[in-house]
Amino acid sequence: MHEQDYFNEIKSIIENTEVNKRVREYKNNYEDLMSKWNIGKLLVEAQGGEKRAKYGDGLIKKWAEIFSKEYGKQYSNRELRKMRQFYRLFPIWPTLSAKLSWSHIIELLTLQNENERNYYINQTILNNLSIRELRKEIKNQAFERLSYADKENIKLITNEEKNYSLTLSDMIKDPIIIKTDKDINSLNEKAIHKLLIEMIEDGFLELGTGFALVGHEYKIIKDNITYKIDLLFFNVKLNCYIPIEVKNRNITAEDIGQIEFYTHLIDNNVKEKYHNPTIGLILVKKKNQYVLEYATGKNNIFVSSYLLEKI
Repeated sequence: MHEQDYFNEIKSIIENTEVNKRVREYKNNYEDLMSKWNIGKLLVEAQGGEKRAKYGDGLIKKWAEIFSKEYGKQYSNRELRKMRQFYRLFPIWPTLSAKLSWSHIIELLTLQNENERNYYINQTILNNLSIRELRKEIKNQAFERLSYADKENIKLITNEEKNYSLTLSDMIKDPIIIKTDKDINSLNEKAIHKLLIEMIEDGFLELGTGFALVGHEYKIIKDNITYKIDLLFFNVKLNCYIPIEVKNRNITAEDIGQIEFYTHLIDNNVKEKYHNPTIGLILVKKKNQYVLEYATGKNNIFVSSYLLEKI
C-alpha cells in the first residue's frame, strides 16, 4: 500500500473508534439516568404515592444502609433521596433528551421554580452545555434576565419535538452582561461593538443561540446613499438576519424608527426568499419605559439593555 492508503485506513479506524465511543457514552448516560429515574419512581410508590412521598424518609434510610453496603456510596440515603426528587420533579423524563448527565440533574434539583428548571434544561439541550457552562448560566441568572419570554409557561423540549421553534424572546436576556478588563467608564459605542463581537466569537451565550457575525458597520448602498448598520448577525436557529444597534444612552423613539428602517432595508436588499423576516435588536444603556412599550408592540423589534462588568 502507498503512504496515503495507510493514512486513510488509520483515519477510518480512528473515526469508527470515536463514533462508537460517543455512542457508548450516550447509551451509558441514558441508561444511568433511566435507572435513577426508575429507582426514584419505585421509591415514591413504595412510600404510598406522590402525596405521601415527601413525608418521612424511614424507608429510604433503611434501604440505603443495605444498598450502600452492597453496591457502594452511590446508593446512600442522600443519593436515593435525590433519585426520588428526580422522579418527582421530572415525571415525563423518558420522553426527554438524554443530553443531560446526572451532574446536570443534581444542579437543576436545587431550582424550585419549574419554569426556571425547564428553561435551563432547554438551554442545555439546545446548546450542549457542559455542567460548568450550566452553572455559569445559573450563576449569571440567565432566566431572571429574559426580556420577553413567557416565564409562566416554559415547556420542556421532548424527543417528539424535533422541530422545536425558538424565538428571539427565548434567547435575549435583560440586561445582557458584557464583561471587560478595560475601564468601563471609558468605553464608547464602538468599543462595546468590539466587545459584542468578541462575545460571539467566544461562543458566549448572552446573545442567544446560533448567532453568526455577518459584518461590523455593515454597508448597504441604496439610491447612491450608503447606510451603515452597527452590527449585522445571521441567526441559524431563527433563519433570519438580525441587525443590532448599540446606544450608549437611553433609548429614544428615533432609535425605533432607525432599526425598523434597517430591517426593511435588509429584507429588500439582503434577505433571500427562504429566510424568515428580519428581526431588529436595540441594545441600550438605559431604557425609557414609554418608548419600550411602543417597541414591544412590534413583532420584529426587540429592545434589551446591557450591563458592563469589570473582570
